[in-house]
Amino acid sequence: MDTRNARDRIFARIRAAQGRPSTVGSHEREAVADYLGRHPQGPRPPVPSDLAEAFATQARKMASTVVRVAADSDVPAAVAGYLEGLGLARRAVAWETLAGLPWQQHGLEVECRPPLRDPQADREHGDLVGITGCFCAIAETGSLMLLSGPQTYASAALLPETHIAVVPAARIVAGLEDAFALVRRERGELPRATNIISGPSRTGDIEQTIVLGAHGPYRVHVIVVGQG
Repeated sequence: MDTRNARDRIFARIRAAQGRPSTVGSHEREAVADYLGRHPQGPRPPVPSDLAEAFATQARKMASTVVRVAADSDVPAAVAGYLEGLGLARRAVAWETLAGLPWQQHGLEVECRPPLRDPQADREHGDLVGITGCFCAIAETGSLMLLSGPQTYASAALLPETHIAVVPAARIVAGLEDAFALVRRERGELPRATNIISGPSRTGDIEQTIVLGAHGPYRVHVIVVGQG
């Protein structure tokens, strides 16, 4: 569901209450860009020479599993091997942006659609695996940044028990500041939802004992594609 029109109406009312035009003018955008350009950044850790390796190290610390492949065409084989190793059914839902990969050649049944929450579905036929790409990945924290959209639905990463993320090595940035700078440069504005995923879902609310999969996937598997 596209909520941009409703969001724009809400922002227009807020701006009207502030005595400003209903839409953002170019001078306001330029003022923001100028501020961001001049605003000093706080201290940051050194940028690693190999962002992909640094990302993989941090992702594993967050309980994700990570493998690297040479090209996009190698992704289905990596997914099949991962699912087989866990004894999981070779079926998944995926982002529409991944529809062109040769899933069937590797015995995978992949439907490019959002997952369904069906309490009547058994473990063989439920949407238990979600495959997504990412907008970028963050080396400093081993995190994935996902931007929602018609073809990149957030639910594919949040509802299934197992989340498999395809990460181009060239889309790995050093830190969170770089990730948001990339959003501003390439998108201009944030989408409806921005999700930053650092390993499987977890909670420590009960007796301070960490439990995985409390409110989302309890497995996150990352496939890093190519060289950074």
